[in-house]
Amino acid sequence: MTTPATQAMQTRVMLVDDHAMCRSGLSELLQNRSGMVVVAATGDREQVIPLLREFQPELMVLDLSLGPVDGLSVLRMVRTEGIEVPVVVLTMSNSEEDLSAALRAGVRGYLLKDMDPDDVIESIGRAARGELVVAPTMAVKLAQMWQSGQKGSVKRDLVDTLTERERQVLDQVARGKSNKVIAQALDISHNTVKLHVRHIMAKLDLGSRVEAAVFAFEHRTSTEHPGKGGEPENPSGRRSS
Repeated sequence: MTTPATQAMQTRVMLVDDHAMCRSGLSELLQNRSGMVVVAATGDREQVIPLLREFQPELMVLDLSLGPVDGLSVLRMVRTEGIEVPVVVLTMSNSEEDLSAALRAGVRGYLLKDMDPDDVIESIGRAARGELVVAPTMAVKLAQMWQSGQKGSVKRDLVDTLTERERQVLDQVARGKSNKVIAQALDISHNTVKLHVRHIMAKLDLGSRVEAAVFAFEHRTSTEHPGKGGEPENPSGRRSS
């Protein structure tokens, strides 16, 4: 039995899916997993914002198909309201177009409903810890999209435009680290990390952290010794901002 004290230590999850059976099944699977608790579930677009504000979930699992509307329009509505809850898409769609649109919208993950239930739950758990998660078959498609040029011409000279510090930040992003964790690892401020991420996305013409991870893998941009050869140390010993 979940007590208020136990629930306070668990990751609060909200489900948005227009199929009651899917909501019920996923809710049961998540409730049985230590560390997560479903605090709200709905299939009604109009209930999403009120429920987010009332229950303040730490992660939202969103279907792309919500009756007459698509899930990404719901995500855009959420962002317009200034709600920055991380979102994992859970859908039947394995199309490259939907994958690309979801990544551009800034989702933390893209999972398929035909995945093994245990893999879905494990992936949602990883996303709750700040990792980027993509269904294996979609990860393959994402890599193929880069290789075939469907995401635009990716050239080595783009990598060369990155500073040493930007490469270090990109390496951390590719490992699924949050901005807060990156700031701690590289001993720089949270605002500095956000600035570097914006510069990286602009220079490489990327739309999401998942795309950045794929780019880093394809072009081997990781650095062996983070913190060396980057920005000059501040003589005062304080982090740059």
